[in-house]
Amino acid sequence: MLDRFLFKQIDNSPLLIFRIFFGILVSLECYGAIATGWVKRTLIDPQFTFTFIGFEWLQPLPGLGMYYYFFVMGTLGVCIALGYKYRYSIIAFTLLWTGVYLMQKTAYNNHYYLLILIAAIMAFLPANRNYSLDARSNPNLMTNKMPAFVKWVIVLQLLIVYTYASFAKLYGDWLDFSIIEILFKNKRGYPVIGGLLQQPLLHRIVGISGILFDLLIVPALLWKPTRKLAFVVSIFFHLFNSIVFQIGIFPYLALAFSVFFFEPEVIRKIFFKHKEPYKEGQVIVPPNRKFVLAIMFIYFLVQLGLPIRHYFIKDDVLWTEEGHRMSWRMMLRSRTGITTFKVVSSTTKNSFLVNLDDYLTKAQKNKISCYPDFMWQFAQRLKQEYKEKGEEISIYVNSRVSVNGKPYQQFIDPDIDLGEVTWSHFKHNDWILPSPPQESQKGSNVLFY
Repeated sequence: MLDRFLFKQIDNSPLLIFRIFFGILVSLECYGAIATGWVKRTLIDPQFTFTFIGFEWLQPLPGLGMYYYFFVMGTLGVCIALGYKYRYSIIAFTLLWTGVYLMQKTAYNNHYYLLILIAAIMAFLPANRNYSLDARSNPNLMTNKMPAFVKWVIVLQLLIVYTYASFAKLYGDWLDFSIIEILFKNKRGYPVIGGLLQQPLLHRIVGISGILFDLLIVPALLWKPTRKLAFVVSIFFHLFNSIVFQIGIFPYLALAFSVFFFEPEVIRKIFFKHKEPYKEGQVIVPPNRKFVLAIMFIYFLVQLGLPIRHYFIKDDVLWTEEGHRMSWRMMLRSRTGITTFKVVSSTTKNSFLVNLDDYLTKAQKNKISCYPDFMWQFAQRLKQEYKEKGEEISIYVNSRVSVNGKPYQQFIDPDIDLGEVTWSHFKHNDWILPSPPQESQKGSNVLFY
């Protein structure tokens, strides 16, 4: 039963067209990052970047190096779309994109993480077996079929993303629509729709539809009677997000995934009219079946576990941010903070406040004012800088943070030398003060908050 479900051969038209869409989109993302100045602002202008903790050695290339880096990634996207040296191209892109993801988190975006996952999955899929330069140069590669698990791996990944995104919205500030009001407030200057975005009725519509869309879109696309309507709703939903939030290629990548939900013959008739159809039915169980199943099981076990890891960490993730990333908690909070760093010399006992402008860009200062891992990393960097000068220092942080427009509250223990403490990845960092009573939502939230 399981073998027939996973290893039945089906028409590969959805995978082929998705490869083309994926390659085009990632090339636009990379070339666009250069053209819009994102590379300059995020990776060239800063003196240093805030990496994922543990990857401090992974800093941007000097000079114009990151321009070349992104140009190479964009070109690899073109190669992926064309199916040229596909396996090398997709593996190289995955590694390079993962490097960018890990080397900076000031401009963190969930779709950057999703791109890693999808690119890594695509590296194992036979996406170049037709309508590719690889298949043209080597006809032995050409085939019209693929195992059914190719489709279901993508579908399950999307189900995890959307389901966790839906459950994460089931908390007070989303359910009373206050966070939506905050997210739309700085959009009031948009032409035509700016005023509309400030209307409470629209906030209610967006709040309710956001939960329902994320929860139901994958099942609705899978079920044939609702598939076309779901696709139309998906187009509107993602275009709305693209226009309002300007989040790069993610809305269009989300639409590209739709090809896996329609019957292969529909995709073939639209995109590959001259492609020979494949009649489903044959089951080909690979000789490494157990290995394939084990890899899929481990991968999805990790994907199911990561988004709920914050439940095993003390206090509320909305306040502490511990366990927030890689958990599909999208557009759920707005954080602001007022933070100062005081350096105290261990020898002279003299102290002074650090001028953050001497070290950080505006975007980095915004992050360091209210995110604990940024504060900790900056303290470590200051300590190392003075140590290299032969001076031992202590670093104390005075930070007041507001989450979702609520009153500012003391965030970091001001009596802790932040340069001396270690960062805990899998448990609560006790120098982060407890969440104020009005911030803590754990008693009223459903699981997977």
